[in-house]
Amino acid sequence: MKKQFLTNTGCGIVLLLSSLTLSPTYAESKDNQSVLDDQKKTIHGVVKDNTTVLIGAVIQIKGTDIATSTDLSGKYALQVSKGDTLLISYIGYKPKEITITSESIYNITLLQDQDVLDEVVINAGYYSVKDREKTGSIARVTAKDLELQPVINPLQAIQGRMAGVNITQNTGVPGGGFDIQIRGRNSLRPYQNNAINGNAPLYVIDGVVIPTSNLVNSPLSTSILPMSDTNILNSINPSDIESIEILKDADATAIYGSRGANGVVLITTKKNKSDNLSFSLSTSTSFSKVASKMKLLNTQQFNKMRDQAFINDGITTFPSDALDINGTWDRNRYTDWQKELIGGTAKNQSIQFGVSAGSETTHFSASANYNNQTTVFPTDKGYKRNTFLINVNHNSKDGRFQLNSSTNYSLQKNNLIATDLTKDALTLSPNAPSLYNADGSLNWSFIGGTNPISSMQETYHNDNNNLVLNLDLSYELLKNMYLKLNTGYNRSNTEEKKLTPHTIHNPAKGYTSEQSKAENTIRDNKSYILEPQLNYAFNLDKLSVNSLVGLTYQESTTGALYIVGSNFQTNDFISNISAAKTKTIMQSANLEYKYLAVFGRLNLNYNSKYLLNLTARRDGSSRFGDNNKFGNFAAVGAAWVFSKERFLKNSSWLSFGKLRASYGTSGNDNIGDYQYLDTYTLNLNNYNGITGLTPSRLYNPNFSWEKTKKLEAALEVALFNDRLQFELAYYRNRSSNQLVGIPLPGTTGFASIQDNLPATVENKGWEFSLNSENIKTRDFSWTTSFNISFPKNTLLSFPNLEGSTYADQFIVGKSTSVRKLYNFEGIDPLTGQYTFTDYNNDGKITSGFDRQNIQEIKTQYHGGIQNTFSYKNFSLDFLFQFVKQNTYNQNYTLNTPGSIFNQPIEVLDSWSPTNPNSQYGYFSSGYDPVLLNKLSLFKNSNMSIGDASYIRLKNVSLSYLLKLPKAKINSARFYFQGHNLWTITNYFGLDPEFSAFGYLPPLKTYAFGVQLTF
Repeated sequence: MKKQFLTNTGCGIVLLLSSLTLSPTYAESKDNQSVLDDQKKTIHGVVKDNTTVLIGAVIQIKGTDIATSTDLSGKYALQVSKGDTLLISYIGYKPKEITITSESIYNITLLQDQDVLDEVVINAGYYSVKDREKTGSIARVTAKDLELQPVINPLQAIQGRMAGVNITQNTGVPGGGFDIQIRGRNSLRPYQNNAINGNAPLYVIDGVVIPTSNLVNSPLSTSILPMSDTNILNSINPSDIESIEILKDADATAIYGSRGANGVVLITTKKNKSDNLSFSLSTSTSFSKVASKMKLLNTQQFNKMRDQAFINDGITTFPSDALDINGTWDRNRYTDWQKELIGGTAKNQSIQFGVSAGSETTHFSASANYNNQTTVFPTDKGYKRNTFLINVNHNSKDGRFQLNSSTNYSLQKNNLIATDLTKDALTLSPNAPSLYNADGSLNWSFIGGTNPISSMQETYHNDNNNLVLNLDLSYELLKNMYLKLNTGYNRSNTEEKKLTPHTIHNPAKGYTSEQSKAENTIRDNKSYILEPQLNYAFNLDKLSVNSLVGLTYQESTTGALYIVGSNFQTNDFISNISAAKTKTIMQSANLEYKYLAVFGRLNLNYNSKYLLNLTARRDGSSRFGDNNKFGNFAAVGAAWVFSKERFLKNSSWLSFGKLRASYGTSGNDNIGDYQYLDTYTLNLNNYNGITGLTPSRLYNPNFSWEKTKKLEAALEVALFNDRLQFELAYYRNRSSNQLVGIPLPGTTGFASIQDNLPATVENKGWEFSLNSENIKTRDFSWTTSFNISFPKNTLLSFPNLEGSTYADQFIVGKSTSVRKLYNFEGIDPLTGQYTFTDYNNDGKITSGFDRQNIQEIKTQYHGGIQNTFSYKNFSLDFLFQFVKQNTYNQNYTLNTPGSIFNQPIEVLDSWSPTNPNSQYGYFSSGYDPVLLNKLSLFKNSNMSIGDASYIRLKNVSLSYLLKLPKAKINSARFYFQGHNLWTITNYFGLDPEFSAFGYLPPLKTYAFGVQLTF
């Protein structure tokens, strides 16, 4: 009905189009024209789709204005030359190109948009599946979205773009880490420095599984990078990525077994599919700044606060440390320390060169990228990265043998100051003196005889080389039976240095190079993986069967060394730790991890209508004792494509409809190596020249797998010829047998023993995503993408919780990120003191009885909305990210209002006889013990946690595409990009995305660039 309607209503327009066939005009002699006519010939044919002819389809000689269109019978005729390329296009259909040979008849079939969507292939890890035939939950972002953002790490590019995936950038310092939650946190183990993150997803780059030991960092970067965290994807250039798939439910992750409990992040790099030799060159320059400032007290407000504080404390003789009021400093001086310390502009220069070529059987592509980024701190130190990617794809002429290989190599050099200056930027007095004396030397007349930027002489270096090699071989033994071998090698070598010269201290202390210190860590990780596989597919009438069995063996070895040197003859030798007179080896370790698994998959597809997917995996891990080395994991996924039912097949409004569901298990062994063994540590304090051993861990042969059971049900629908598509999903994940350290009494000599808690954590929620094609014409289009997720994290059960050492940390029925706090009742209008609820009515506020205000640090919902406009060669894309959440606010780290530290402007609402109903108590210079005690309770009350919701213009991209064939340039793309441009929030703090106080928040970035292809 729909096609008939288009045919009837479009006749007049089509006839007009048919009459507008363009022909070239030649200002040549009749003889030349005759020669040209002899070289040309007229071709003809019919353009149709799978069921009917297409009226008004445009047939154009590519690269020219010569074109025609089909008539009412779908027929066309056009004068061409041998070797011309025809471009056939029709609104709502996939364009097609053909090359003219000696034939005269060319009948052409175009695919509808729905057919195109059916052909979209999703990477599911060990296999690929058509998007509309998948039974699992797989989110996908492609290169067209990744290329629109000026980012270092690809995780920045997918923030707000995927339902069920919540990504937080930990810092605005280059080379920092990210927190990625795929449908919540399943494990009770907190993420701590120098430890494996029990809630980290599995990263797979071009089929190579990155071992979790690569995700561990040393404590040297604690003062500059929150949680000493970096991210493995810092080594990947986003411009080299073809797609990122994130596997979420049991059907998608169970084939990864124990490694898929927290989701799987699949990175696929770009591969060349063209036979033509092509070069590309792109360069961009970006400028980044802190997105917003906190509103702090100016000098006048600060002085007024300080004066009142000493009056309240009854102090008339000012102490020596009251530098701003005892005459040491100029009280009327003003410095915007946020501008001075973190107000710089970070510059990023990126240059990339690529080449690709191919033949009938072999294609290759290679690219090299250079990236150099500075920081917003007053220093020229920064981050450099060089990446190299080579992909080679080969298939035999008969198509039976295929070889795919990829080589990804990166060199990262992060040269930073060792301490983030953000804390000083927010707390230094506005009338503090200049950083430098008149002669250019450091001014040491700050609080405690220090200087805020003296720490800049203490440096942190992180040099990382990361190599990912993949070789994928496939051979067709029999028809539709393929023997495959996936192999991979990953080596990550990280060397960190922290150099602390004695010059960071006040010269008045008389320190020399004997007090200088150098710390070095070296971590060398090598991992290889072998995965033989057998795949067999066959058809039985309308039933398609696809089977897969395989074996995985992975071995990872890690060498770690941590050495500290001090007492140098001169600071000239500080970078060479062998020159230190005192050397201490803090750690020397060789770790080994082995993993063995067998897996299988059976997929049944009946007439593309009824789908069933069965997966199973048996894992063995060296991280468990002999009693529990192996674990079994399996899942089932099923789908019903109801739009293919007879009563809906010819629907004019429903293009596609599918119901799917899955259930299964996956596991977790992200606990570190040798946790079940009784281990010993070298005692650094030797006796009489003899080094002893200290027991460090108890043996537990019953230490077992953490298991997660996953359930999901979803509806996928496409309407109005795929102009509107949406997906609604409900999920429930339950993780039990929690892997934690169970605290022990001090009399045992051990702080804890690694064991399994019988606690159960549940993550459930709803996810909704929508894609719409709002307008699509020849010159203009507008598309919208929207997603929103409603996650809920709950501790379902914890037997004997009240009698355990976790009683103050968790509450059954609440989130695992729960906090027990004092209940703030307000400021006493008579005394100006902070008051709290005395739950046991004993007249005292104590930790054991009165911390009964329950607050949850959680995300209620998160998502994003993206709009893309294109007009001829112009393209505009922008994305808004939104998050509804609670987290710690500025009250958590509040300095005493009235002390020498600067304050948020909100503290001006302090108690006084004329302002009895205030938000804060009376000002104190820090010498009132009663107020200090009450302020400590206030910082641990419900007032320290508040709304951190925000709406952020996450990304804007404006580009113009220019064709320059005469200059032998296929295309030139000029673009402007913006990142973190604008934020709407009521959050009390510097930035709502990450509330790690004292650390730099994510930055606002503007970028300009050009991309040439020739």
